[in-house]
Amino acid sequence: MPRLNVLKTYKIYIGGQFPRTESGRYYALQNKKGDTVANVCLSSRKDFRNAVVAARSAITGWSGKTAFNRSQILYRIAEMLEGRKTQFIDELVLQGITAKAAQAEVLQSIDRLVYYAGWCDKYAALFSSVNPVASSHFNFSVPEPTGVVSVIAPEDSSLLGLVSVIAPIICGANTCVVLASNTLPLCAVTFAEVLATSDLPGGVVNILTGTSNELHSHFSSHMDVNAVIYCRKNKEEEKLISENASLNVKRSFNWNKDWTKEENQNPYLILELQEIKTTWHPIENIGIGGAKY
Repeated sequence: MPRLNVLKTYKIYIGGQFPRTESGRYYALQNKKGDTVANVCLSSRKDFRNAVVAARSAITGWSGKTAFNRSQILYRIAEMLEGRKTQFIDELVLQGITAKAAQAEVLQSIDRLVYYAGWCDKYAALFSSVNPVASSHFNFSVPEPTGVVSVIAPEDSSLLGLVSVIAPIICGANTCVVLASNTLPLCAVTFAEVLATSDLPGGVVNILTGTSNELHSHFSSHMDVNAVIYCRKNKEEEKLISENASLNVKRSFNWNKDWTKEENQNPYLILELQEIKTTWHPIENIGIGGAKY
C-alpha cells in the first residue's frame, strides 16, 4: 500500500512566533505537474494588523542596538542560511526551479546578507554631514530609521527577492512586515525559521503569506506604517498604494528590480528608508581666564 505523504503546513511569522492565520484559511500550493506540495496560510487583515503591532513594539530595541551589533546579527542570519542551504535548494526545486538556478539563488542570498551586514556600521558615516553655517553653531545631519516598513515582496522570486528587500530595511534599523510571494512562498516561511533561530529580536521582521489582491490596500493605508515598498508589476495596485500612502504621508517606493544584478544591492536602498535629522549645537567660546561667552 503506498504511503500517504504528510504535507507541511507553512505558518506565518509574527513577533518571533509562528501562529496560524487567525482566519484559519489556507491554500494548497501546487507544482508545475499539478501535485500539491504544501499547505500555505492565507493571511488576513487582522494578521497584518498584529504584525504591525509586533513591528512597532520592536523598533526601540532594534534601533537602540549599536550598528556593529546589528551587523553581527545580519552576519549570523547569513551563517544560519549557509547551514541550511540544502533545504532551501530543495524547496526551490520543489517549486519548479532548476537545481542549478536554485543553488545560484541561495548562494547569492547568503552573499547579499553578508553585503548588508558590512554596511550596518558604515552607511551613517557615508550619509552624515557637518554643515557650514554662518553662526557660532555646529550643524550636524545624520540618518535615522523611518520606522515600520510594509513590503509586498517580489512575486517571481522565492528567496533572493525577499532577502534583497528585507536586508537594507533592517540594516538601517527599521522593522518590517513582508507579504511573501503567493506562487513561490515556501522559502519565505523557511527563512522565517532561520530568523527565529538567529539573534534577530522577535518583531523586527514579520512575514505573511497570502494574496496581494486582498492585502495591498491594508499594507498601504495602515496609519502606523511609515513606509511601503511595492516590488511587483501590477500598475493598478501600484497606483492605489501611492494614493493610500498619501493619507498619512508615508513614503512609497517601487522596488521592481532584477535582484540577480549586483547593482541592485547598494547603500542607497538603505538611505531611502532613512530620515535625515539635523541638529544645531552652540559653540562655547573660551575667553581670558576661562570665561565662556
